[in-house]
Amino acid sequence: MAIPLRALTAVALVLFASALAAAPLPVPSAPQLGARSWLLQDMHSGKVLAEKDIDRPVEPASITKIMTVYAVLHELRADNLKLTDLVTVSKKAWRMEGSRMFIEVGKQVSVEALLKGVIIQSGNDASVALAEHVAGDETTFAALMNRHAGRLGMTGTHFVNSTGLPDPEHLITARDIATLSRALIVEFPKYYAWFAEREMTFNGIKQHNRNRLLWRDKSVDGVKTGHTASAGYCLASSAERDGMRLIAVVLGADSEEARVQQSLSLLNYGFRFFETHRLYQAGETITEVRLWKGAQQTLPLGLASDDLWVTVSRGRYKQLQPGMEIERQISAPVTRGQEYGTLSVRLGDEVIATAPLVALQQVAEGGLWQQLSDTVRLWLE
Repeated sequence: MAIPLRALTAVALVLFASALAAAPLPVPSAPQLGARSWLLQDMHSGKVLAEKDIDRPVEPASITKIMTVYAVLHELRADNLKLTDLVTVSKKAWRMEGSRMFIEVGKQVSVEALLKGVIIQSGNDASVALAEHVAGDETTFAALMNRHAGRLGMTGTHFVNSTGLPDPEHLITARDIATLSRALIVEFPKYYAWFAEREMTFNGIKQHNRNRLLWRDKSVDGVKTGHTASAGYCLASSAERDGMRLIAVVLGADSEEARVQQSLSLLNYGFRFFETHRLYQAGETITEVRLWKGAQQTLPLGLASDDLWVTVSRGRYKQLQPGMEIERQISAPVTRGQEYGTLSVRLGDEVIATAPLVALQQVAEGGLWQQLSDTVRLWLE
């Protein structure tokens, strides 16, 4: 029986509408801000989602103190100091201009209190007190900060103090700020929680966190503000929604309100139009390959030390296509961590992520019979 043309048309319209509904939304251009430079980056995958002049060295103002805290936390982890250690406040620390937690010269303050004074109140006095306690003086501490920056690959950064007070040689880039923020969050999650605290009380004085974004968006839990007349208003922020964490950096905004609104615009853009997934965990067996002349006949391959994350526009996750290139013949002995191939992830015609495939086990050579047997088999292949 023939189907009426009107019915066919209706079916076609329904199918067309379903296809449109299932199609991923095109990603619009990122917000254009009035700041000097900015960056939006997914923390797990490292993918940059929005940017302007992210490799341009600029004054960071108090965003510097992310590194001040990071360097001190490294000393804590190395057991070179403790949170309960008492720091004697020097005259230089007490006299510091700008934001302060109001420590008093000659008094002793714990490392924990000083860290919170740097993180929550952005105290210049607390920053100098910690720098002097860790390294002897602030200049030596700045050298330690630069060593950490070099280790993290912050190629556009140079520190000369622990506070971010203006100096023509004290510079950092938006990309480097994101790199540093990412390292802080990953390496020190326990202490990173302090960056979300909205207030602190010291010496009978209650002071509020200068990051007003903490009050605007409950998903925001850090990181640090900065402001001087020459640097403008700056903010490095991070937020987590449904397991996806983004880092936004806004440098040189015109006002405190502008840096908050511009940071929120970037974060909302990223969460709305992108999604991040962990495809493979480090140490997880991704594939097993034939192992020749070994004490066992198969070798598990996977990722060495870092999980593999990808960030894609929303709705395109199911279009990802993983692939592997592996050495054709792998023979024992095998060292754990030895590279034998490459894992790649494609989205359409673009390779969006790659990672080396390494041996997840150490395998010794097999017995004489196993080696002779496999040698013959390889000749016949």
